[in-house]
Amino acid sequence: MIKLSRLNGSKLVINALLIERIESTPDTVIRLTTGTQYVVREDAEKVQELAVDYLRTIRSGESAAPLGQIARLIR
Repeated sequence: MIKLSRLNGSKLVINALLIERIESTPDTVIRLTTGTQYVVREDAEKVQELAVDYLRTIRSGESAAPLGQIARLIR
């Protein structure tokens, strides 16, 4: 999961495994495989960096944050 910010400043956590496409139009638009789209403050390069870092933690076998900790991520 990666922590991002919506344009209005609210926090958002997205499952990096579901990212299909990241566009800069000039706002950064993230489209998930589910068809859902999000517009975020971070630029496309930052989103890609966060997603790659998250995917590396999965591959390395590091444990991801338990679901109970996700609420703290978005605060």
